[in-house]
Amino acid sequence: MSSAAEQEAVAGKRAADEARPSVVVNGARRAAPPPTVPAWPGTPVPLGARFRTGPGQVAGTNFALWAGGAEAVELCLFDGPGPGARESRVRLTELTHEIWHGFVPGVLPGQRYGYRVHGRWDPWTGARWNPAKLLLDPYARAVDGDFALPPQVYGHVRDWPEQRVADTVRDERDSAPFVPKGVVVDDGGPDDEWTYDRRPKTPWADSVIYELHVRGFTKRHPGIPEELRGTYAGLAHPAAVEHLTRLGVTAVELLPVHQFAHESHLLERGLRNYWGYNSVGYFAPHAAYAASGTTGEQVGEFRRMVRALHAAGIEVILDVVYNHTAEAGELGPTLSLKGIDNRGYYRLQSDARRYADYTGCGNTLHVVQPHVLRLITDSLRYWVTEMGVDGFRFDLAAALARSMHDVDMLSPFLAVIAQDPVLRRVKLIAEPWDVGSGGYQVGAFPPLWTEWNDRYRGAVRDFWRHALPDVREMGYRLSGSSDLYAWGGRRPYASVNFVTAHDGFTLRDLVSYERKHNEANGEGNRDGSDDNRSWNCGTEGETDDAAVGALRRRQLRNLMTTLLLSTGVPMLVAGDEMGRTQRGSNNAYCQDNEISWVDWSLLEDPEWRPLFELTSRLLALRHRHPVLRRRAFFSGRPHSADGLRDLAWFTARGTEMTERDWYSPAATLGMYLSGRDIPGRDERGEAICDDSFLAVLHAGAAPAEFVLPGPPWAERYEVLVDTGREDQASEPGTAHPAGAPVTVPARTVLLLRAG
Repeated sequence: MSSAAEQEAVAGKRAADEARPSVVVNGARRAAPPPTVPAWPGTPVPLGARFRTGPGQVAGTNFALWAGGAEAVELCLFDGPGPGARESRVRLTELTHEIWHGFVPGVLPGQRYGYRVHGRWDPWTGARWNPAKLLLDPYARAVDGDFALPPQVYGHVRDWPEQRVADTVRDERDSAPFVPKGVVVDDGGPDDEWTYDRRPKTPWADSVIYELHVRGFTKRHPGIPEELRGTYAGLAHPAAVEHLTRLGVTAVELLPVHQFAHESHLLERGLRNYWGYNSVGYFAPHAAYAASGTTGEQVGEFRRMVRALHAAGIEVILDVVYNHTAEAGELGPTLSLKGIDNRGYYRLQSDARRYADYTGCGNTLHVVQPHVLRLITDSLRYWVTEMGVDGFRFDLAAALARSMHDVDMLSPFLAVIAQDPVLRRVKLIAEPWDVGSGGYQVGAFPPLWTEWNDRYRGAVRDFWRHALPDVREMGYRLSGSSDLYAWGGRRPYASVNFVTAHDGFTLRDLVSYERKHNEANGEGNRDGSDDNRSWNCGTEGETDDAAVGALRRRQLRNLMTTLLLSTGVPMLVAGDEMGRTQRGSNNAYCQDNEISWVDWSLLEDPEWRPLFELTSRLLALRHRHPVLRRRAFFSGRPHSADGLRDLAWFTARGTEMTERDWYSPAATLGMYLSGRDIPGRDERGEAICDDSFLAVLHAGAAPAEFVLPGPPWAERYEVLVDTGREDQASEPGTAHPAGAPVTVPARTVLLLRAG
C-alpha cells in the first residue's frame, strides 16, 4: 500500500472508530475494538501484546504467542466487558520459531483479548487443543473479569450424568462468555518512569521480613478510606505504611499477587481462594486488588504502591507460584497453557493423559523446557524492571529445581537465575521443598538463595512447649543454623527464621489451640496439618481465665523475643505483633473474611498493645546492634588472650556448657554474644565493635536461678528485656553484678547487656 493510500485507510478507520461505541481507559476515552482486519506480519518478539507504532506510524498492537504444536492461532478481540461482548477474530498467519505473531493496527490500550488455538484432540498422547475454549495470554499484563468455572470452560465434557469425570471427549461449547480477558496495556507514560523511585537495597543481614496479604492487611484498617481497603492503593496509604515503619520491618512479602483463579470445589461451596496460590497470569497484578479499575489501571496502581513503600524504606518481595497453575490435572479447566500446548508446558506421566504432580495441586510446570523457563524468567524480570519489586519467595521451589525427575541443584532453572544480570541481584527466597519424592531440600539451595528454615520453626516451638529431647537443635537455630548453611560461601542470612507463616496457626493460636479447627472450610476438618507443635496453656481455644490469658501472652512474648534475637533473617506474619487470631484455623486459604483479615482494634487493646511495643522495641534494638544481625557465622573460638569468644553457651549454674550438657533435656539455656571484633568492616572500612549480650531462655514451668557469668565475660549485666513483665512500654533497667544469681521467672526470656 502506498503512503497516501495508507493514510487514507487510516483516516477511514479512524472515522469508523469514532462512530463506534467507546470505553474509558486510564481516564481517557478509547474506541471500542475494530472489526476483523487482516493482521500485518508483526514480530515474534517480545511475546505478549505490546502496544506500539507500526509501519507508516500506524498505532496498533503486536501480538506474539508461543504455541509449539498448534496448527493455527486466532486472536480474539472483544468490544466490551461481560458475556455479551462482541468478538472479532484475527488469524495470526506468521510463524517464527514456534511463535505465532501479527501486528493489528488500531488496537489500543484497554482492548480486551484472548486466543483460540487449533490442533489435535488426543488426550492419550497429551494433546488437548480445543478452539472452542478462549485462552488467556500467558504474557497478558492485565486481566479483566473473573473465573467462574462453569462446565463450558473445561476442554473436555464434564457434565454428562453418565460420564461426569471423563476427560477424553472434547467439549465444543464456547467458553468466551465465562472467562476473563487479557487487556492491552500501554507500557509508556508516567507510570513507567522510575526517576523518583529509590530502591532501599537493604542488605540481607539487616533485613526483617513482614509477610502480609494485600487484601487482609488493609481490609479492616480504620485509617484507610473504605473505598481503598483491600487494594494496592490501600497498602500504599500513609496509614498502612506508618504501621510498617513504626514496627520497624524492612520488607513486605506479599502473598501471591499474580492473577489467580478460584478452584471449582471452593466455588461450589460458596467460598473463594483467599491466599492466591493458584496462578493463571504471571505478568498481571491480581485485578480484584485494584481500586482504580481492571482494564490496565491495576498496573499503575501496583507501581504506585511499590513507590510508596520504597519511599518509606520498605522493600517489596513477591510470593510467586511458578510450580503449577490453576488448570489443575486432567480433570481441570482449560484456561491458558493447557489449551496452548499442554505437552509443551506441563510435566506428563508415561500415561500422557495424566500429569506429574510434585505440588499437590494437580500439575507441575515443565521447567526444563526452554519456552517454560523463558516464561518464568521473563515474568521475573518484568516484575523487577517494570514493576519495581525487590525480590521473590518461590513457593515449592524444589519443584522448580527438578531436572527430569529428581531435584537437581544444577537444574536449568537455578543455572539461569544464577547468571541472569537482573535476577541474580534481587532477593531470592526458596520454600525448599515440594510434595514429591526427595523434595525436602532445606539447606541444599546454592549461594544467592536464602531459604525458609522450617527446622528453626520446629525447634523454637518445641523448646517453648518444653518438648525438645535436648538443646542441641536449639543451639544451632539460635546461632544461624551453621549445620545447614555454612558451606559454599553461604552466610547466616541464608536462613529465613520464622515461627509462624500464612500456612498454619497464627502466633496467638499457637499458644491457644492444640488441635486445628478448620470446620469453616467445609472439608470435615481433614485439611491442614496435624503436626502443629502447639500448646494451649491448659485450655483449648479462647477463655476468660485470667491466669491462662496471662500465660499465653507471656508465651507470645517469648516466641517473638526468641525470633528477633536469633541470628538470620526474621520473618513476622502480619498481625502476629498484636495477637491476631484465626479462631484455631491452621489452613485459612479459602477464608476471605474476618477469620483472615487483620483486626486492627487489637492495636489499642490493653491486653495486646504491649506485644506490639515489645516487637517494635526488639526490632529497634536489632537495628542498632550489629551483633544481633551478623554477616558471618560464629566461630566459637577465643579471639583474645582473655579467652573471650564470639559465642558461648552457659548452663543455669553459670558454667560453660559441656558436651554432656548439650545432650541433656535442659529447660534453661544461656547464650552469650560478644560484640568484640565482629567479622567484616563497616562502610568506611572500620572494624565493627558492639555491645555484648547475654540471652537467658527459660522454658520451665517453675522459676529458676541463673548465675550470671563472671569475667572475662562481663563485670555487670543490665536487663534490657524481661518477657515476664506484662508492661513492655519501657526497658526494665535492672542491673546485676557478674557472678550473682538472678531468679528467672517461669517461661521467661531475659536479655541482658554485658558491661
